[in-house]
Amino acid sequence: MLKLVITLLFLIPLIFMGNSFWMVQIGLNIIVFSFVLMGLYSNFFCSISYFLGADLISYGLILLSLWICTLMLTASESIFKYNNYKGLFLLNVLVLLLFLVLTFSSMNLFTFYLFFESSLIPTLFLILGWGYQPERLQAGVYLLFYTLFVSLPMLVGVFYLYNSVSSLNFYLLGNCSFNYDLLYLSMILAFLVKMPMFLVHLWLPKAHVEAPVSGSMILAGIMLKLGGYGLLRVFSFLQFSGLKFNYMWVSISLVGGVLISLVCLRQTDLKALIAYSSVAHMGIVLGGMMTLSYWGVCGSYSLMIAHGLCSSGLFCLANITYERLGSRSLLINKGLLNFMPSMSLWWFLLSVCNMAAPPSLNLLGEISLLNSIVSWSWLTMISLGGLSFFSAAYTLYLYAYSQHGKVFSGNYSFSGGSIREYYLLFLHWFPLNLLILKSDVCLIWL
Repeated sequence: MLKLVITLLFLIPLIFMGNSFWMVQIGLNIIVFSFVLMGLYSNFFCSISYFLGADLISYGLILLSLWICTLMLTASESIFKYNNYKGLFLLNVLVLLLFLVLTFSSMNLFTFYLFFESSLIPTLFLILGWGYQPERLQAGVYLLFYTLFVSLPMLVGVFYLYNSVSSLNFYLLGNCSFNYDLLYLSMILAFLVKMPMFLVHLWLPKAHVEAPVSGSMILAGIMLKLGGYGLLRVFSFLQFSGLKFNYMWVSISLVGGVLISLVCLRQTDLKALIAYSSVAHMGIVLGGMMTLSYWGVCGSYSLMIAHGLCSSGLFCLANITYERLGSRSLLINKGLLNFMPSMSLWWFLLSVCNMAAPPSLNLLGEISLLNSIVSWSWLTMISLGGLSFFSAAYTLYLYAYSQHGKVFSGNYSFSGGSIREYYLLFLHWFPLNLLILKSDVCLIWL
């Protein structure tokens, strides 16, 4: 894994060469494809160097991080075009990518914690530096305080673990099992806020609405997955407490998911709608993971990867229309079928993936999660039915409202997309529907 980190470090000097925006992006593309060819499909840590290694769960999420960060540069052409501190922007994205790769490939709980918290700082800079409205300061403070408030107890929990076991390696901690309620709470709360679970989700829509397109892509694509990844790692030694308390989180997530889906139905801001739908999707992921069943773990992992691609693609679409019309309001973004007919296909394809229709990976993840949650308790069928129905409802609302209707008279008459935009959307949609053919990897069935 060190070779990946060093390659990323060597990309940083490229930024300071003149006019190297696309060169860095091509460099990232090459790294992505060489990483795909490494193919670390194993339930054990492979390619270990120092404290870094990757098993199947890390491999998928590192690949997702590299993929989304490459596409972030493709999506942020306006920063390059208007020369909006593009060097600093590139540096920020690369440092963020480096932290994410280090987070997902850490085999030690403390280094995982360290990089988990470090990845917050470049994200904050993205929102504060390249956001749109003055409220981005408030959004940044929200993001910071929600995350930091619960991460200090986690640090104390990590030290307690080290004191008890004298090791923080994931594969050694897996042999232990703690039945200590305070430890369980301190270890788990940081990840619940990052997911985000309903009741501690308020930072997310705010951060999304204020962030630039690249900030939204990384938040939806990777940041929410950090919480899920952390939970998958710590539950190996917290099963006993989990069996006692997990019913609380499952019920909060499922009821919260239904409520958030209803909130989605009355959003007028494109970005806010997609952000709230992320909260609903992560609710079902959290519910499945907390059942501690094999189906639940597999389903939550595959839905995390599917949601990362799908949600990120929808944010790209929202940004494409924002660049044309200067607004994200659904009242102005009407009749896009007349205005940008060729984009409507992409709106349709990504909306369909968002409501988990075949052949998208979302479907596979949701079926596994439904299986695990219903087998945990049949009463959950009520809220799961509501979740599935309303998720289709708000996606239809998003698609129908934006594509149909009378075009706002202040718009000019027609706008095509550029090749860069089609390429960007294709690279979100294609892996999302291709991965269903290699579903054994996505479902950790190895």
